[in-house]
Amino acid sequence: MTVREAIDLFKNHQKSTVKKSTLKSYGKFLDKIQERFSECEVVSVSSDDIGKFLEECTVNLNRSTRHLRYAQVKAFFNYVIETTHLNIKNPCNTSVLFKTFKNVYHRPRKILDKETVDEIIFNSRNVRDRLILELQARCGLRIGEVLNLRASNVSGRKLLIQEPKSGRDAEIAFMPEHIANRLTEYITSKQISPDNRVFPLCYTAVRNLVAGLGKKLNVKISPHDLRRHSATYASRNGVPLEIISKVILRHQDLKTTQIYVGKISDTEAIRWMDILHGK
Repeated sequence: MTVREAIDLFKNHQKSTVKKSTLKSYGKFLDKIQERFSECEVVSVSSDDIGKFLEECTVNLNRSTRHLRYAQVKAFFNYVIETTHLNIKNPCNTSVLFKTFKNVYHRPRKILDKETVDEIIFNSRNVRDRLILELQARCGLRIGEVLNLRASNVSGRKLLIQEPKSGRDAEIAFMPEHIANRLTEYITSKQISPDNRVFPLCYTAVRNLVAGLGKKLNVKISPHDLRRHSATYASRNGVPLEIISKVILRHQDLKTTQIYVGKISDTEAIRWMDILHGK
């Protein structure tokens, strides 16, 4: 079997088993693999071949993306070998490649407490900035989802999220009543037409806004930390993990949500035992 034939097999498998976002992530990279190894037999591709190919494709990319590309090549060969029963070892399974393209371990982020987040929001300069912060910290939206909102996506206490990260065509997010009212008033006062973005800003502008507000409190913070806070705050107030996952964060997998809610301290654990069973 040639690599070109194997890629066609792998692509057909993916169409019925993975999300649109995963297909998009693999798409162009699979084309690069095909361009490089098209007429080669799968059994003839060596670890050295894969190493040279990955170095050329990822030379200017960050560590996490390099690891992703390595993982994608490895997954491709695993599928082909298992499906076609080839009696070969995956050429990606070498200690040299694993070490070269291993991911960076990220320290767990500090979870922001409610008082800090409240102060950051209250220190925002205007209604627009405060709404952006609250849609993340209170409603759990990703910053990209906030910036892509159009006036027509706002309906009462619901927000229609177009082309979400999950790969679905659309998702629904929900707002507390006071934020929904303020958002509607803002759209009306600014006379934003249905097809226009509510917040026509770029990510860099919002990142600088959030970082600047955090700096005033000696806190290092990014927009995504506000989304993470929404999950932790809900969890600490007894909201079931499934609701946090499916309604607030709109995750596909509960395991992803568990990363967001942060580590529970001994003090927190004891407090919940008291709440559940009395002192």
